[in-house]
Amino acid sequence: MLKIFLSSHGHFASGLKSSLDILIGNSDVVTVFDAYIDEKTVQEQLELFYEKTKEDDQILLLSDLYGGSVNQVMATYLDRPNTTLVAGVNLAFVLEVATKEKISEEELEIIIKQSRNALKQVKLEEIGDEEDFF
Repeated sequence: MLKIFLSSHGHFASGLKSSLDILIGNSDVVTVFDAYIDEKTVQEQLELFYEKTKEDDQILLLSDLYGGSVNQVMATYLDRPNTTLVAGVNLAFVLEVATKEKISEEELEIIIKQSRNALKQVKLEEIGDEEDFF
């Protein structure tokens, strides 16, 4: 089963989880940790997360910023079995992966590309044609 650990600087992770819960319902596969808001550390929370996983679970670690301190800690867990790390996530990405039970590397790459395409500047003339906008 796919298990997701989402962490960020500040409340971004819990905000994404809140939006996810509104859009698809309560998603038990997603564990979130908001870093640097109290004394808890990313490493401590990752250890607790891994204690609740099974050997055959697929682990997807998600961070807010490539190269950031949260991402750097998460990268130290890449030697764990069935673990993948994706940085720079957005709601479109999290929404898509949270609905999966398993995800192949090829499918993950497609979802990453699609979530990049969800980042757009919206111009007034584009929303004038409601059929294309919605």
